[in-house]
Amino acid sequence: MEALQKILNSIRPLDEEAMEKARRRQAELAKPPGSLGRLEELSVQLAGITGRVHNGIEKPRLLVFSADNGVVREGVSSAPRSVTLRQTVNLTKGKTGAAVLCRQFGCGISVCDVGVNADIEEPAVINRKIAYGTDNIAEGPAMTREQALRAIRIGTELAMETKADALGVGEMGIGNTTTSSAVLAVLLDRDIELVTGRGGGLTDDAFTKKKAVIRQAIRVNRPNQNDVIDVLSKLGGYDLCAMCGAFLGGAASRRPVVIDGFISAVAALCACRLCPEVRGYLIPSHASFELGYRLAMEAMELEPIFHLDMRLGEGSGCPLAFQVLKAACAVINDMATFETAGINDGYLDEIRQGDAFTVKGSGDKWEN
Repeated sequence: MEALQKILNSIRPLDEEAMEKARRRQAELAKPPGSLGRLEELSVQLAGITGRVHNGIEKPRLLVFSADNGVVREGVSSAPRSVTLRQTVNLTKGKTGAAVLCRQFGCGISVCDVGVNADIEEPAVINRKIAYGTDNIAEGPAMTREQALRAIRIGTELAMETKADALGVGEMGIGNTTTSSAVLAVLLDRDIELVTGRGGGLTDDAFTKKKAVIRQAIRVNRPNQNDVIDVLSKLGGYDLCAMCGAFLGGAASRRPVVIDGFISAVAALCACRLCPEVRGYLIPSHASFELGYRLAMEAMELEPIFHLDMRLGEGSGCPLAFQVLKAACAVINDMATFETAGINDGYLDEIRQGDAFTVKGSGDKWEN
């Protein structure tokens, strides 16, 4: 816990001075105030993260954490446990949805085994295995508190060691919508019905069983809502813990960290509960189709960039979000100002003083 506390203490608030400079720069660009919407907001947020008005996203990288979950023995997933192993390897070979998108947009991908229920011979998979999957949360804790802290540390260290100017956080683990729903239900004190979706697809009977299993897991383990590590160790997975750590590591190294879908959002929420300053470093990519995603976003007061009905996981939304971040950088870096464009911007004075949109940054909505 001492090592984790050191990381938490190192995470600083966004640089307000740099954000104000970025807002002033946006006001000077040859365009109506707020006309580039979220791109302007993101450029201000990036300035707060890095401390620089002018930024570039040249080497983004997706971090994918793989682990199996013992709760699959309860029949909560439509896919067999073996899919975790197969897709973990396929991620490194460019054969999965997230890997294809990474290749398409030229971003790197690192795949880390923190708890797959098999020995992986593929050298491209980073071996940080803690155990061969978690225990069944319907019968007892998923892992020990020490194992949860170790998984968080693995994610933190990988994020901080990765040479990239933006990070994305994804996962691969059959059964992890069940563990994530259980963690979210406890952290938000919400009914299981409100946070649990069908994951990769379930029949009505299997979906009913999934919700019953989550209720049983919470009843059996009695997690402490105010202790994130306790909740993760009793109901989570090694993948979820490592992802939480990656969000912490990204914030500690002052880089933007992109949230993928539902599971990634729950991990981000865990990171924010451990250190509220993490929120300023988060960039949500797509609005997940999973039921609990919206509640996780509301809890962090964040808004996704895309609404594409995606629900694959793996980090598949991150390569798309990286392109938007690149666009935000291009706008603030390369657009002409009113002065260099030879335009007298006096006609905007009344708009600026009245109902003009304000660029706020760090995930806040536009205000009239």
